[in-house]
Order: sequence, then C-alpha cells, then structure tokens
Amino acid sequence: MSDKIGWPALAQRQAGAISRAQLFAHGVTRATISAHLVGGRWQRPIPGVLVTFTGPLPAPTREWVALLHAGEGALLSHRTAGALWRLLPERARYPIHVLIPADRRVRSRRGIVVHRTRVPAEPVGSPPRTGAARTAIDLCARAKNLTEIAGILGQLAQCQPDAIETARNLLAVAPTLPRRADIAAVLDDVAGGAHSALEWHYLVDVERAHGLPTGDRQRPLGGSRQDVHHREYRTTVELDGRVVHQPSRAAWHDRARDNAAASRGEMTLRYGWADVRDRPCAVAAEVAAVLRVGGWPGGLRRCGSVCRVS
Repeated sequence: MSDKIGWPALAQRQAGAISRAQLFAHGVTRATISAHLVGGRWQRPIPGVLVTFTGPLPAPTREWVALLHAGEGALLSHRTAGALWRLLPERARYPIHVLIPADRRVRSRRGIVVHRTRVPAEPVGSPPRTGAARTAIDLCARAKNLTEIAGILGQLAQCQPDAIETARNLLAVAPTLPRRADIAAVLDDVAGGAHSALEWHYLVDVERAHGLPTGDRQRPLGGSRQDVHHREYRTTVELDGRVVHQPSRAAWHDRARDNAAASRGEMTLRYGWADVRDRPCAVAAEVAAVLRVGGWPGGLRRCGSVCRVS
C-alpha cells in the first residue's frame, strides 16, 4: 500500500492513517513515533497503525486504519464496499469489512471484520475496495432472503448498470457460491428491468404468479422511467418503495407524470410495499380489471389454494 513517496504524502493519501511498518520503511524511528504520540499530535487507534492528527476519525480514515491492519492485498468489501457503491445505506459502512487472500492470517477485532477469499479480487478506487459486481455477489451470497437479494441487485442496476453483465460472469465461474441459483434467477429479473425489491416482488408475486401480461419495464419517458408499462393496453403501473411521506418535489414529479399519462389517454396505477406484499392477489385483480378495459382478453390464474382471483 505504499510506493516511492515520502511518508507525509503517503499518510495524506491514506486519509491520515499510516502503519508503523510504512513509517519504518521511510526511516522514521520508534523514538520519533513515540514523541508524536506522547505530544498528542498523533494517535494510535489500534496496535501497529497510527493516525497523524487528533480528534474523531472520519469515515475514510477509519477505513484506511482497517486496511492497514489487514495488510497487503486487503480491500474494503461486503457491507462497507456495498455502502460505498450505494448498494446499501450509508450506515452499513460499519463495522468495517475487509477482504484478504485466503493464505493470510489476520484476526478480526472490534469494529473490523476480516473475510478471506480464494477468488482474487481486483482493487477499485481509493480506499481500495472490491468492484461493484463482486461486492453485490458477495452480499447476495450472505443475504437473509430473496427480498434482500433483489434489493442489492436492483441497486446495482440503478447505480452501476454496466456491472450487471460482470455479475453474470462472476456467477458463471462460481459454481459453489452459496445461494447461486437464487442469485442467478433474481439477476435475470433485474436485468429485465425489476430495479428494486418492490419491483421484483410485483413481477414475481403479482404479475407472474397470476398470469398477467408481461409489461415493458424501465420505459424512458421524458426525464424519468415508467416501472411497468403495457403499451397495447395504455396502462402503467408505478411502484413506490418509499416508506415515509414522500418529499414535495417527488410528489410533484409523480403527479406530473401521472397527469401527462392521463393526457395521452393512459391509466396509471400506483402501489407501495403494503399493497404488493400484503395483498398481491387483490393488486393482480385490480390491474387485470384495468387491462381488460384497455382490451386485454386474458384471464387471471390463482397463485395458490387461498387465492381468490377469478
């Protein structure tokens, strides 16, 4: 993690963090390090790693401390890399997750989670982290359920769309990856336009489960996209995953989009989490009724023994 530059420049590049080994390699003595610590100019957050300023450590410094603790070849990974790639909320950065080669032995410690891998990962960015696709696959392999997988891969499609194909390639060479079949199936749906967990559940639990016609997903319209559009039947389904009252600007944007659709003679249906997750059969019936008005000749099928659609 160092090259032929002076240690002050190296520390600056590492957000103020530097290892004892790096300092020794640049000719800094133990006495000098001790003097800085005793004088209160530096701090030692963990053994073997120094920070060349006082006060609370900002996020990038904490991440560099973790990387220096993990040593050569370490990368930010899993939930920490997921937050940096915007696949997870910002709060997911902590504790800090790092990935090291399987042949190295570094222990996790408070605030730092060390993972090992036999599959090489290319460093990306600064601080160095696993790439967006690799991060998404690593997170999905540890996901609790399909909803979480769909959320991660949906964010990947939104924030790093070019990484979807890379994720496919990573899956192809990882036959023993945990939950590989689930990840591959959801990845196909995400590549088809289901760009959030809510959109994926609508596709699986409402549209596909009840035999509704497949809509066009992520249809460009002005400066935005329509979640599910049935051009032939002049109907659009919008899926709002926000769990709090939407900001006025977002609400205005939604109304403007709905009004524009109405001016073209199109119907817009709008559903949230509670609709899709708690009453998917009722949502399917509502969508089917509107599609029939638009000319859809099909019928619904029951998704299970307790489904009441007809």
